[in-house]
Amino acid sequence: MLGIQRVIRRTEHERLPWLSNIVRRVQPLHDVDNAEPQTTRDNFFTAARFYCVETICAPCGVVIAWTKFAKSESPTNILNFLERVFPTAELRPNYICIDKACAVLRTAYANGSWDRIWKHTTRFIVDSYHYINHRTTDYLCRTMCNPAPLNGSAPNLVVVELDNNNNPHYKRAFNTQACEQLNAWIGGFQTVLNKMTPTNFDWYMHSLIFLHTERVILKQQERRGGMQDDEDNNESEGEDKDEGEGEDDTEYEGFEVDRDEVDDNIDVVE
Repeated sequence: MLGIQRVIRRTEHERLPWLSNIVRRVQPLHDVDNAEPQTTRDNFFTAARFYCVETICAPCGVVIAWTKFAKSESPTNILNFLERVFPTAELRPNYICIDKACAVLRTAYANGSWDRIWKHTTRFIVDSYHYINHRTTDYLCRTMCNPAPLNGSAPNLVVVELDNNNNPHYKRAFNTQACEQLNAWIGGFQTVLNKMTPTNFDWYMHSLIFLHTERVILKQQERRGGMQDDEDNNESEGEDKDEGEGEDDTEYEGFEVDRDEVDDNIDVVE
């Protein structure tokens, strides 16, 4: 076991005769700008591969769009993809959640697309899973891309909820891990997808996303049905009680949020 751990910890520059000479591609950090890689090929006996699949999901899990990135998941590629999916101001969501939102925001500032497209409609935020790994010294990331600010700057991102003892606490208003959950599910088909031609890959991905969206919508309908049954039961129990009994005039101050509006105006990109 110790030998296996030692091999895993070896760097790419530490080469021994009995080790493989394959140079593996390292995933760059999410909050570091990475340029388009200039890859070279020694031969053409193997088929070229796309770098990754990029998806856009609603917080509920419904997939809005997807595409393939040929060489890298660069901020420029992400911005171009978003511009194709949301060409007009009416279609753009209030928030777009990306694992490298701070890098995307810097690129948008640099190439002028922030003032030209996104400034008046959309804000880029980092999903909660990747945000904890971003640098705390990055002022832009901490102030502009915080997924749950508690200073009141983004009341639609944080809501107040009561626990079982009626104590108020802050809670994220929506799920920022929709794309991560989708990727985990699609990852189960990666072995099959890696062996497909581009045409078969596109068809298979469309089919997987269609089935995933159907399953998400079905769960939402079941959840709404259960909530409606609970409301009916509560109303019937309330009618049996005397008027004025058990009234609670306690008020809790906190952020107000329209959940329907949030679900319709936040997209998660991964």
